[in-house]
Amino acid sequence: MSPATDTPTGTAGESVPERGSLRALLPVLAGHRAMTLRTCAAALLEQGSLVALVTLAAHTVGTAVVESTAPSFGTVGALAALVLVRALTTWREMDLSHDLAYRVLAALRVRVFDGLARSAPARVAGRRSGDLAATAMADVEALEFFYAHTTAQLLAAGAVFTGGATVLAAVEPWLLAAVLPVAALLAAAPFADARGRAVRGARTRTAVAALSADTVETVDGLRELLAFGTLAGRRDRLARRGRDVGQAQRAEATWEALTAGVRDLLIVSAVLGVVTAAAQATASGRLHGAWAPAATALALAVLGPVAESARSLSQAVALRAAAARVGAAVRAPALAPPPAVPRPLPPGPLGVRLHRVGFDYGGGPVLDGVELTVPAGQTLALVGASGAGKSTCAHLIARFWDPSDGTVRLVGADGQAVDLRDVDDAELRRAVALVGQEAPLFHGTLAENLRLAAPEADDELLTETARRCGVDRIAALSTLLGERGSTVSGGQRARIALARALLVRPRVLVLDESTAHLDNASDARLAAALHQEGRTTIVIAHRRATVRRADRIAVLEAGRIVEEGTWEELTGRPGSALNRSLAETAP
Repeated sequence: MSPATDTPTGTAGESVPERGSLRALLPVLAGHRAMTLRTCAAALLEQGSLVALVTLAAHTVGTAVVESTAPSFGTVGALAALVLVRALTTWREMDLSHDLAYRVLAALRVRVFDGLARSAPARVAGRRSGDLAATAMADVEALEFFYAHTTAQLLAAGAVFTGGATVLAAVEPWLLAAVLPVAALLAAAPFADARGRAVRGARTRTAVAALSADTVETVDGLRELLAFGTLAGRRDRLARRGRDVGQAQRAEATWEALTAGVRDLLIVSAVLGVVTAAAQATASGRLHGAWAPAATALALAVLGPVAESARSLSQAVALRAAAARVGAAVRAPALAPPPAVPRPLPPGPLGVRLHRVGFDYGGGPVLDGVELTVPAGQTLALVGASGAGKSTCAHLIARFWDPSDGTVRLVGADGQAVDLRDVDDAELRRAVALVGQEAPLFHGTLAENLRLAAPEADDELLTETARRCGVDRIAALSTLLGERGSTVSGGQRARIALARALLVRPRVLVLDESTAHLDNASDARLAAALHQEGRTTIVIAHRRATVRRADRIAVLEAGRIVEEGTWEELTGRPGSALNRSLAETAP
């Protein structure tokens, strides 16, 4: 989903978003058809009223000068009415277009988050959090200009120019001949430099994303940077990122100033051509002197929306990179697609069965033909060296990914087995809970962080779960935890994460090194509390005491289960893989 992978690279070495990136986001307007039509109508009235006002005012002046006739009350009234209509429609068009744009952005931002959630964790794991934030927030926000100032205005400009050109052709064809070449050049200019604008826009979006990523990482690691005295170096890095953004934005602004100058020159040439054509038409008698100013004003007035549309379209082309990044997030494929026909899970306790499971992350295999069965209600300790594939097994059981080979099934007490790929995601999340090595906490109270897993949990269940996991000894449930749980320790964070998972009352609980921060006594008390629940538990751990408490132990080496049994069975074997693994991971 990064620009480097989702867009082709140009010869200049810059990332060039694919054509159609902006057009691909137009269907979002389908959910706002009525407001889109109202916005187009307001834009048409706004531009049309300006053309009518300028033309009538010019005719009034021409009549007064040529015929020495004061304007009638009807003409004055019409001018006043057009001024009022112009003011009201300008306000209404701005109100509607921005209302529409922000409604669309709200829906688009939800789609981006849905795409990130749908493709997590694999696609998210390779992205920096600041870069993801730039896509979800800054890139989406940048598209406000496209939705508010481009779509309706282009349609209105096309309609106004067509109507004005028809009138000019009837009044004086040479006036139309003077306008048409300039209008064609103005309309073609954004497309002629589309590639260059896309490159410069991509450079700006990439620089902004890099600055956002570094800023987020700096804020997150501020304590470590202060502790090791490396904040000055990090500040220099942010300054370089800021200069990169400034240079990219200056390049865009400089080119926009040059193109604006070219547009102004084209309009000046149109003015000269129109004035010359009007003068010749008046001299030859084809055009009455009183109508010459009106015809001239009409020719230039219909050119104004074209020039403004060309400017808006030029700026919109520069947003192609932002649109490509947003589009890639919206269209991110699900790595665990929903089942076509969901199957319900059997009631009661659930066991877990991995059958010939294989998996890789795009390189060599991480799991290779794993065979593992955990009967319902038992606790299994999964042991192995770092990189053996333990966390991958945990992620497959939680269905963050699907295995490339084999199956992962949940097995009822009656032996009925259901493939995870056939289970509705909501039901799976209620049945299987994973507590990982990282336990993200959010700015809010302790109770709010616990209720993330089960918003509907009542106070009694919340209090009992907190007590069972020792969370009540950390702080009152109304205590604010701070940004990312900055006020709690690693052990306290582990307790909160476990309590949050238990609040769902899962039938299968997977603990991926989640108790590593606890002391031995706390780990033992927590294990006793979990054992009383009677659920199926899979514990990934290196601590001897934790492994020893499990009903069975499975040892994973190089993606395969090489040994399985009880503590007594495995530790009593000469050359036991369990002893070797525990020795390698011992502190």
